[in-house]
Amino acid sequence: LQMLEQQVVGGEQAQNKDLKEKHQRRKKYADERRLQLVAALQESNEDSSERALLNVYDSIQEEVRAKSKMLEKLQAAETEIKDLQLEFGLEKTDYLSTIRRQERDLMLCQQLLDQVQSLIRRDCNYSNLEKIRRESVWDEESGCWKIPEPVIQKTHLP
Repeated sequence: LQMLEQQVVGGEQAQNKDLKEKHQRRKKYADERRLQLVAALQESNEDSSERALLNVYDSIQEEVRAKSKMLEKLQAAETEIKDLQLEFGLEKTDYLSTIRRQERDLMLCQQLLDQVQSLIRRDCNYSNLEKIRRESVWDEESGCWKIPEPVIQKTHLP
């Protein structure tokens, strides 16, 4: 019964020495290759995600841990991306509302200028608003426009 069991456990060629040697050579080559990959990974100081990419593990538990860590990192990255997208969406909405409000304010100022310009005396330098715009300069330090002083030009007749 034991002889029969030994023959059955190894298959039909359980006693084939060539096959056993071939199997041992393959196993030895696989172990050497695994050791080379592990050494290369340790030399390059790569983290476990690289090991997961190369599929080099000492046990199934190590593989599960490595893949779990990768999954956690991916989920964290996806969460971060969603948070950033939400934040950028809120900022975009805020910027658009600010732009709309500033456009309304600009239109109000322009309409006021158009109404008031006809009331400005002709001998005042502010009667020509385009000239005032050309002469105005933005001051970076104070953060405001430097505009010319209003001047009334009196013409003296001889």
